Formats: sequence, structure tokens, C-alpha cells
Amino acid sequence: MGDDSNAIVAHSVGDDINEELGDDSISACRVALSFQPSLKLKNLAVTDEIESMCSITDTIVEDFAKEGTPQIYSLCGRGNRSTLRVLRHGISVTEIAISELPGKPNAVWTVKDDIDNENDRYIIVSFNNATLVLSIGENVEEVTDSGFLASVPTIEVILLADNALLQVHATGIRHIRRDPNGGSEKRISEWKTPGKKQIEKASANPRQVAISLAGGEITYFEIDQAGQLVEMKTVDLGKEVSCLDIGEVPIGRARSSFLAVGDWEDRVQVLSLEPNDLLVTRSTMVVPSRPESVCLVTMDSETNQHSETTNSSNSNKKSTSSSSISSTMYLNIGLVTGVLHRVAVDPTAGTLSDSRQRFLGIKPVKLFRVMVKGRRGILALSTRAWLLYNYQGRYFQAPLSYETLEYASNFISEVCSEGIVAIASNTLRIITVDNLGAMFNQTVHPLKYTPRKLCRLPNTNYLAIIETDHNEYSELEKEEINRSLQAAAVSSSTTSTPNTTPKVTDDMELEANGLKSTNGNHVNSNGNQRENEETGEGDEDEVRIPVRSTIPATEGHWASCIRIMDPVSGNVLELIELADNEAAFSICTCTFSHISEETFLVIGTAQNMTLHPRKLTAGYINVYRILGDRLQLLHKTPVEDVPLSMCEFHGRLIVGVGKSLRLYELGKKKLLKKCENKTFPTAIVRLHVNADRIYACDLSESVHFVKYRRQDNMFVIFADETSPRFITSSVVLDYDTIAAADKFGNVFVLQLPVKANEDVVNPGGSRLLWDQGLLNGAPTKARLLTHYHLGEAVTSMNKCALVPGGEQAIIVGTVMGGIYAFLPFRRKEDVDFFQHLEMYMRQEWPNLVQRDHLSYRSYFQPVKDTVDGDLCEQYGRMPLNKQKEIADDLNRTPTDMMKK
Repeated sequence: MGDDSNAIVAHSVGDDINEELGDDSISACRVALSFQPSLKLKNLAVTDEIESMCSITDTIVEDFAKEGTPQIYSLCGRGNRSTLRVLRHGISVTEIAISELPGKPNAVWTVKDDIDNENDRYIIVSFNNATLVLSIGENVEEVTDSGFLASVPTIEVILLADNALLQVHATGIRHIRRDPNGGSEKRISEWKTPGKKQIEKASANPRQVAISLAGGEITYFEIDQAGQLVEMKTVDLGKEVSCLDIGEVPIGRARSSFLAVGDWEDRVQVLSLEPNDLLVTRSTMVVPSRPESVCLVTMDSETNQHSETTNSSNSNKKSTSSSSISSTMYLNIGLVTGVLHRVAVDPTAGTLSDSRQRFLGIKPVKLFRVMVKGRRGILALSTRAWLLYNYQGRYFQAPLSYETLEYASNFISEVCSEGIVAIASNTLRIITVDNLGAMFNQTVHPLKYTPRKLCRLPNTNYLAIIETDHNEYSELEKEEINRSLQAAAVSSSTTSTPNTTPKVTDDMELEANGLKSTNGNHVNSNGNQRENEETGEGDEDEVRIPVRSTIPATEGHWASCIRIMDPVSGNVLELIELADNEAAFSICTCTFSHISEETFLVIGTAQNMTLHPRKLTAGYINVYRILGDRLQLLHKTPVEDVPLSMCEFHGRLIVGVGKSLRLYELGKKKLLKKCENKTFPTAIVRLHVNADRIYACDLSESVHFVKYRRQDNMFVIFADETSPRFITSSVVLDYDTIAAADKFGNVFVLQLPVKANEDVVNPGGSRLLWDQGLLNGAPTKARLLTHYHLGEAVTSMNKCALVPGGEQAIIVGTVMGGIYAFLPFRRKEDVDFFQHLEMYMRQEWPNLVQRDHLSYRSYFQPVKDTVDGDLCEQYGRMPLNKQKEIADDLNRTPTDMMKK
């Protein structure tokens, strides 16, 4: 499909192939004359699609969807394959089924009817005063003869090893066994709680059951060889139990060795279940707050094994590596504060080590075992649902891009080989998890032309997007060409067969569509999109390929539009096509001081512009009134060059018009120029504002720091940089610091010296130097803090925190579709650690292209105070002996290294 769209993997189907087409170039040329492009694939069937964000032109990080974590809204692609992509941190989820329940459920389980079956047979839903049993088949139906006590809420359900069912409720344990003679009758036995005590918590596996009674008593049961439920021991902890969990029975063993118990005094204990020391405390862990849930799970992971072989003929050593499966037991603890603790458990002694924690949300964390690609994983439910799993040798903790879930259980059926059944409010949902290992999932909204820039409309969740294509026809020109083609077709048909009615073929229709709309959609005057009649109805599953115009426009021809869009739903609220060969290049919102109650949208455009050499008929600054989700043109202000950047500045508008920096106020018929500085070297491509300071990025001469002197009504360039840089993107970090990137893929941070502020306030006799900035430069030079060669041209930079309460980072989007994050170090200890780790990884980690890492990251200038996190992350994939060797050199253990 090309570099600016998703890659499609397809295979050949059908027999509608031109017989004249052979393997030689002559037949290909002959067939090419009669080939007509199609909106739909005819002889190919799509088997897979690889998502690509190439190329990113602009991004914004906001929480428009009110999900608690921000999303990345990115403009991607080129021409008719352009898209607005919404990136959410997490794994995409497919919703298989959703059903509304008669009440508000509080728990759900799935059980099989036979321990050897792969598919689940029943879904058990617990309410505050009842239990509902549903059978899984062609239809999900309620079951009344399952043996479950339906008049009480259920605490725990499990299928035992002898295919009997166990139901735990507040007043006892219900043991449901089959008729040994094969009848439909159930043999039911009840274990009642002593006195008037009630069961508060319970956990079970196919061979063991543990319950906690009010007051802190824990009673432990086992299933004997006869299938009877036998009470083994009762112990009084002396404190109320908040949660408990029995681990799964390991393969080849008769029971799980440990029981994890959390109490209301902020402690978690690991009790032994071995017959010799039953319910004896093996280890205790104090946690910051009350544990809401605990989960003992053994997770499989791939580890690299390293070996060396020697060839006796030439004494050369060859290193080989292989992977093996290793299992580790972990105790996962979910706290009421939304923090998840993960602790390694010694499988023999039960001691705890290697504690790690992560904040998941503001709600208490509930933990559930699920299957992920045939291996055990954990689903943690808080404000969002998080999936904890091992995949391709790495451990992942990733949120699900789905609404808040309250309870969940593993689900397997003929239709869904690996899914999750969950409760959300009063609905029962069955979902599956897609794209394991991915950090983000995408929602794609198509655009018409190549997107250039976007901005948020104030006090709304709408985005304003400008789209501009070179060598392309506008919508009005396409309609005019379409009418000309139709008239020519009718005239030709009438001349050849005057007595017949002319018929427009599908190919003519397609050609007209290609000229009429580059993405196969028609946009009406209100901006709402509707599908063309030519595409047909009922073919939603067929892949449609956007077809570009068959007649290319001449050089200096532009097509451009302004789009107001709801990025959450994807609805287009307004679409304005620019006429008269006008192209949009910059956008911003501005609230003018004398009309503070209204915000305006400002668009910078150029008319009849050619690129090489750059010339234009006129440039314009268009001011639009924002009327809800509509735009109304207020006036146009002509300028002599292209307005490539603009920004609000204390109730006024500053605009970079070619080499000039101008200050405008809003007038009745046009913008009124109040101040101007013409001493910039090439062209101003980026503008930022902080207090009275303006950061102006030049096209080829790096960043200029500008002070607006109100008493003199003038812009003063008081600082710049010594190195020439072709700036493509920038973001202000603080009052004296700015991060920027150039077109060669270098990312750097500049900072002003402390004396720069004094020079601005008390310029003394250096004012003459400001007026001579074009020749001699500014009197103050910014110093270079960091420098790093990324290798891709950066097109967007944002400073934000991707996690609520997390560290702010610089989010970078590149022309190759990459998204990178630059995180600041807070401690000198971390800086030293990662610098030394990077040094070792440069030597030990094999390079696919045999290129020196340090030389590459210093391609234009020496890398400075920036660590390659991608390289350091490969430490976990190295052979174990290499990991230990590097850890020993750094006076750490491999476990401590992985924690970093």
C-alpha cells in the first residue's frame, strides 16, 4: 500500500484475470493501456493488515475521551491515505457479546461440566440476594436444575477434580456431586458454619478449599480420594481477614503448598498447606494500606541460555543461544489505594523477595486469573482493567482499552477459544484481547488531504485540522472536471451511435470519482460525509482502496480545507474547502483583549505558491468566528509572505510572516499591525510564548529568544544559538529552557544563562547590538544541555504526563511514524547507573548492521547527557551469564538491574 498507509498482506483469489497479461514487459504495456483502477479489491483477499503511522505531521496529547489517561491524537499519512489516529496506551479489546442482567451483579464465574473438557459449560452470576446459573451453548439459557442454591448470593464457585461442583455462600459450603449411576439427580451435601458465624471470604482450587469466618477464623478443607469434603484444620488469626487465595495445584502434585491471607491491619501472610505444618505462617509482608485482594500465580517465561562451542580444526569459538521455559511463583497484592504489589515467592520455603509496585488507579485493585496465549496471566481491575502477562520472553503490564470492569473470570467456548467474561454495571460482557505485546492501540479516522497542523478549540473537545496537498485539485475543480468528462462521454457516445442512449460505464464512473474525491467519499456543504452510491451497499467487509486523481495537477496547484472534528466519535462537524488555489499552512486560536468573551480561530494561508523557487501571489491571515461547531469567516488580512507560524500573546496575535515577527490586534475589517521585527535570518517556522518572552524558531538558524518591550513597543532578540539548525519542531520546558529538533533527526535542549534575564531588564549600552542582530547575532548565547541523534526527522513535540501523577516527558513524533518519549532523570544515582549500563550494552549487545552505536548517536554532534533507553532495555534479553557479568561489574544483582 505504500509508506504512508497500512501494509496489507493479501493472497490471490478468483479467476477474473486478463489472459493477455504474461510475464514479459510487452504484454504488460499492452494491458496497462486498458487497466482501470478499482475502489474494491477484485482478485485479492486481505489476510492481514500491519498498522503504520508513517508519516506523522503533528500530534496533540489530551484526554478528550475522559478515560483518566491522555490519548495521543496524531495526524498521519499523505494525500488521500491521510488519517487522524487516536492512540491509547493499552491493548485493544474485541467485544464478543453483551447482555443486560435483571439486577446489579457483584460476581461472575465460569465452570466446566468435566475437568477434561476445554470449553466452559456454565456461567454463574451472583447478585446481592440470589444466584443465576446460565448454560453455554448455541444459546445462553438459565438453568434451574444445576444443584446450586439460587436464593443466596455466592462467594466462590469451583469445579473439583472429581467433576463435582462446589458453591460457597455466607452460611455454608454446598457440595454438588453427580449420580454415580448416570442419572440426572444431584447428590448434594452441605457444610454449615458453626453457630451464627458467616463466611466472608473464600478461595478454592480443584482439590483444596479455604474460607474465612467473621472474627478472623480460617478453616481449611481438602477433597479426599472418595470425593468427600474433609475439614482439615481451623486457625484463629485474631484479626479480620480482608482477602485470601489458594494457589493453583502444580502439575504432578496433589495440593498447592501455600495460602495467602490479607488482613485489616495492612499485612499479608503466606501460610503453609503442607500436612506437617498446616496453616503455619511462612512469611509476612507489611503493606502501605489494606489489601483488597491477593493472588498466587505461577507464571511461565522464556529465558535465554548461552553456550560456547569450540571447533577443533581452527580453534574458533562459536556462541549459541537458545530459549527455555522457566516458572516463577508470584504473590500479587491489590491494595484499596489502587496500588499493585508483585512479590516473588520461594516455592519451597515460602519466603518473599523482589517486591515491586505500580499504581493502577484510584479504585481498589481486584485480581483474577486468566489465560493469555495458553499461559497463565492476571487481570487486575481498578479504574481501568490491566492485564499482566508474559509474551515473547518479556513481562507486560498493560491496560485494556475498555470501560471499567467490576468482576471477571476466564472464558472458553467453541466460538471464543480464549476470552474473558466480565461484569460492568448491570451488564454481562464477553471480550477477547488482541495485539498482545503492543503498547498502543489505534482508532483511525480518514481525512481528505495531507494534514498539516491541528489545535484544540477552547472549552470544547473538538479539534481544528488544516489539510493541504500540493499538485492536487480542489473539490470545486474536481466537480468541474467531472462534468467535462461526463459531457465528453455523452458526446462521444452520441456521435458513434446516435439512436442509442449513452451509458456511463463503471470505469468512467470510477475515473470521475477519482477526480471528484480522493478518498471515495463525498462531502456536502455542512461537512458531513456519506458513502458514494458507486461503492454499493452491504459490502462493508470488502476492502476499498482510495484512488487518486488520474490527471495530475500542474506545479503550484493546491487543494486545502479546514476541518472541525470530534476526535472521540470521528464525526466531521464542519468542512471548509479553500478556493482560488489557496493553501493553509498554520493554525491557532486567539482571544483578543478587547473581545475577551470570544475566541477566534486564525488560519495562515498562501495563494498560488510555488516551492522552488518559493514565490506566491499573496499570503493571508484568515480570522474565523467559532459558533459552536461551525466557523464563520470574519475577515482576511493580506501579507507579503507565507505566515508559517502564529500564536496568541497577551490578548494579541503574533505571526511569523517570512523573516518578520509581527504583532497584530483585531480590527473590524482586518488585523491591525502594531509591532514588527525584520531581523530574522530565513523564516520563522515555530512560535512559543511564556510570559513576556517569545521563542522563535528559524527555518535554518535554530532558536531565537525574543523579549517584547512594552514601553518601546518593540521585539528584541536578546539570545540565540551558535550552531545553525534547520528546526522542524520545538516545545518549551520552562522559562529558560526549550527542547527542539532539526530535519536531520537531532533532538537537543537549549538553556539560557542566568545573566540573560538581567541583560533584558537592564540592557545598558548593548541596545545597539540588538538592532544589528542580522549581522552579529544576539549578545547572549544559549548553552547546549543535551544532544541526541534520533535518526528520524521530528515533526511534533509535546510536554505531558502519560499517566496521572506521573513524570512529565517529551513526546516526540517522527516522519517515519515513530513515537518516542524523553524522560528526565531526577537523581544522580540513576544517571550514573544508566550511563554505565549503556556503555556495557554498546560492547556486549550485537548490532544487526555492525554499526558503532556511539558513532551513530553522535552523527552530527557528540551525544550529550542522553541515554538510549531502547538499548538499555535489551539487557533483559541477554543470556543469563552476560546479565550476571554486567550486574557484578555494577555491584548489583540481575534482579536489581531489572527493577531499574
